[in-house]
Order: sequence, then structure tokens, then C-alpha cells
Amino acid sequence: MPKIAKALTALDVKRLTEAKLHPVGTVPGLALYISKTGAKSWILRTTIGTRRSDMGLGPYPAVTLAGAIERARETLNTIRAGVDPVAAKRAKQSTIEWTFERCALSYIAGHEAGWKNVKHGQQWRNTLETYVYPVFGNKHVRDVEISDVIRVIEPHWTTKNETMVRVRNRIELVLSWAAARNYRSKENPARWRGNLDQVLPKPSKVNQRESFEAMPVDAMHDFMRRLRGVPGTSARALEFVILTACRSGEARMASWSEIDLQLATWTLPKERMKAGRAHRVPLSDQALELLEALPRFDKVDLLFPGREGKPLSDMAMTALMRRLGLTAVPHGFRSTFTDWAAERTGYPSEVREMALAHAIGNDTEAAYRRGDLFDKRRQLMADWAAFLDTPPASGNVVRINRRA
Repeated sequence: MPKIAKALTALDVKRLTEAKLHPVGTVPGLALYISKTGAKSWILRTTIGTRRSDMGLGPYPAVTLAGAIERARETLNTIRAGVDPVAAKRAKQSTIEWTFERCALSYIAGHEAGWKNVKHGQQWRNTLETYVYPVFGNKHVRDVEISDVIRVIEPHWTTKNETMVRVRNRIELVLSWAAARNYRSKENPARWRGNLDQVLPKPSKVNQRESFEAMPVDAMHDFMRRLRGVPGTSARALEFVILTACRSGEARMASWSEIDLQLATWTLPKERMKAGRAHRVPLSDQALELLEALPRFDKVDLLFPGREGKPLSDMAMTALMRRLGLTAVPHGFRSTFTDWAAERTGYPSEVREMALAHAIGNDTEAAYRRGDLFDKRRQLMADWAAFLDTPPASGNVVRINRRA
């Protein structure tokens, strides 16, 4: 241990100005360091094992002489007990903030360069932001349990199975990465075999179920082709709902006065919006073609009028789907749109959420205040319409679930 110098007093500490290390006395190795700028701080110079170490104990005057002496004694007692305080501090700092979200972002950053598809990283972010982070994103990765994973995937397992299979796999990969980094030591709760397969039905069985509120993404092309062959106002209204990803009630009450065909824009007043804000919807070429083919009636402003010029009933589109023998519901197409945008595109979550007229969270409020992301949403809706017109790859054809 270093020799003990003549003890400094509080007044000595205050008066010292020479830029150097001034031994304090009282505690071996404790010194007051004065920089060339005049800033003062406390240093404990000691030996840990065979290594000499200079440990900072805080700035003066925030840490007084008495406080520095107390900290120095506590640190020396820790060293005598066989604990390396520097290593302990580093270990604590390395684990305290390793939430699942932080691990996921680190995993993506480390693997993104090796992914062939440049959109793959954004698709990872989209699905995790949509489904996982709201449930346990802020939870320390070492504490993630099977119950957390189930809370994420079970509610959507039968309605969004393709997406949930990917989400489960991504959770498993992130947790395996965290284990390899020693941020967690437990078994992987997102593992399928011998674990989640005891709780959830196999994906192959789920795809045969007869109850889907949302239509699978890869079934949309065939359904749209079939829907366009069905005559009637309800069919056109449902087609419009799908092309715009709007709520069925918004389409039923839509009026020609809200449509600007020249600007390819549908503007819904705040009085009709769930969020209480006016909302602009970019119209794709396919949506414009649908509108231009609609019949117009004197003294009727509705796009899709029902009997006697009144709005369609709230069950009109659902009844149409039942007549077609389908189990999906109109509102479920918004979920299908969400799955497509999250899994098949690289659009960030705020663009997808704005397209659905959802409120934007705090982390994207600044983006919202700069505008409504209209140009980006226009391209998103054009891509969605193009997807609906494109037959799926031969290996991705999905049977549309029908009523018995």
C-alpha cells in the first residue's frame, strides 16, 4: 500500500491550485487531482491483485473531503474482501440496460449486412415493434419467460399464423444471441420443439382451421379477383375498403365531396375519424379506376348508397362475405394489410400506422408534426394495390377458408 502523506484539511483542499496529484493522507493512496484547467477530483491509487489502478471517486466540491475519505475506505475494504470494484462496476454497466429491445436492435445491427434482401432488416424491426416491444421490449432479457412469448404470439396464432411463426423465430434468435453474450443463462423460452409446441397447435394444423377473422396475405390476390366479378354496391364498397385499408364505416359514409379525383385524394373530416383528426387517404390507380366506374345519382353524395340513397347498413359487407361462404370479416382486411406491410415491405412503422389512421406514439410524434407522411403513404398504397393484382408464388398459394 502507498505511504500515508500528511493529512490535508478541508481548507487545504479549497486553497490548493497547483496542477498535480496532491496526496490527502488519512487513507493510503487517496489524492486530490487538479487539472491544468483548475478542475479538482478525487483519485484512489491502489493495487488490485498485481495491477496498479487509479479509480475516480468523484469531482470536488460535489464530493467533499469527508465524502472522498469515506468512499476510499469503502473501496479498500471491498478490495481486501477479494472483490475487484472496477470489474464489478463494468459488469453491472454491461448488463443493467440489456433489455430485449436493446438486444434485438444489436442483433439486427450485427446481422443486417449479411442479409441478401435489403428490406429484411426493416421487416424485422416492423414485426418486433408491432407485436413484441409493446409486451416485453423493456424487460431485461435475462427475465424473459415462456409466458411473455405466449402473450405475444398466442392471441394472433390462428389469425396471423404466418406472421407469428416469423415473430417466434425472431424472438428465439434474439434470445440465443443474448445467451451467447452471457446476458441470460436460462433455456430459450421461444424454442418450438418440446416447448411451445406443447402449448400451441402446429402451423400446418392452424392453416386448416375454419375460423379466420383476417384473410391470409397470400390469399388476397385470388379473393380480389373473385370479388371484382361480384356485382353490386356492397362488393364495390368492400373492394374500396381493401384498396384503401380504411374502416368499413368510413367507406360506407364516404361521399363524393370528400374525393378529389384530380389529386387522387380522399379527405375524411375529423368528425368522421376515430382519432378525431382529419385524415387524407392517397388513392391508388386501382382505387381511382373503381371510383370512376361507379354510377352517380342525383341528390345523392354517397359513394356507395344503399336503399333510398341512404348509407349501406353496417352488416352489408359482412353479409356479402357470408354469401361468398367466407369466414373473414371486413375489418380483418386492415390486419391483413398490416401483416403485408410489416412482412413484405420495408416501410417504417409510422408510415404503416399513419396509413391506418392510428395515433402515433411518442417516439414518432416529431415525425407526425412535420406532416402526415402523405407521399410515403401514397407509394405504400400503390405497392399494396400492385400486390393485390399480382398472383402469389406457386409455393405460397393459401386456401381461402369458407364456411361449412
